[in-house]
Amino acid sequence: MRLRFSVRMRIAAVAAVLLALTSASPGLAARTPPAGGAEAAAGTQYDTTHVYVAPGSLDAFVSSWEATFGGTHTRKVDVTVTPTPSRTASQLVLSPVGTLSVFDYHTPVPYPFGAERTGWLVQDLDQGVRRAEAAGADVVVAPFDDPIGRDAIIRFPGGVDTQLYWHTTPPSYPPLATVPENRLYVPAGSLRAFLRSYLRFTGGRVVSDDAHAPGGELGMPGTTYHRIRITGSFGATVVMATDGHLPHPFGRELTGYQVGDLASTLSRARSAGAEVLWGPTATSDRESAMVRFPGGYVAEVHAPRPHR
Repeated sequence: MRLRFSVRMRIAAVAAVLLALTSASPGLAARTPPAGGAEAAAGTQYDTTHVYVAPGSLDAFVSSWEATFGGTHTRKVDVTVTPTPSRTASQLVLSPVGTLSVFDYHTPVPYPFGAERTGWLVQDLDQGVRRAEAAGADVVVAPFDDPIGRDAIIRFPGGVDTQLYWHTTPPSYPPLATVPENRLYVPAGSLRAFLRSYLRFTGGRVVSDDAHAPGGELGMPGTTYHRIRITGSFGATVVMATDGHLPHPFGRELTGYQVGDLASTLSRARSAGAEVLWGPTATSDRESAMVRFPGGYVAEVHAPRPHR
């Protein structure tokens, strides 16, 4: 969905966001690529979650999301954002807790679109793809042109798909209030290969590694799992290596969103038509819940707990 995100993002961005928010934050053109490659990330506000909603539910989803977290959205457009024939309504949502590229398909979704979780803006798409291959990732959708740039989809070991995108005209979005977490579930047997590839490509660093994290965090009290948290220029990532014995809805969420007050956030979500599927539950460092928004998108929402 990184692809759709990038395309829509570009279309919507060019149509509305770029004009409205150009002065809000520096664009890519003003950035000096960090040492390590021209594919370096542009900023966490350009890392978007690809949200595929049930047909006809785009407006309801966007309204519910903005009533819950605040933010704005671009003009809705009807476009083709895949290299093969398809049609979708698309909208970019810019909220304080994260950026979303939302797709409401009128046609069947071509493979493998819909499996990608996030879209990462890179400064040179071809170099980004080469770097991904050198890091051990597969290119599952080769670079292709879209109406406002270029896209590709890569797959890290463990089956994690990500879209890379590039804009002809550099976008400019306001910084986020809080950086969302890319929540990745991988088979325990693929963890080492995934980390080797993911860290090499992103340049990220491990900030915590708990081989016996409490399973209650994933709705499995009395068990443990392996949790690794990563930070870097592509934002925050939490990697969960499990045996796949996960209760619903764990594993369905793509992203975790940090808020200041979880109770009030969940109250707003319910009033806006969302459903709390699990929680709120307190763990060692946060209070969290799983929320399903109109259209079917599931999100983890959390608030940090003070250290004692």
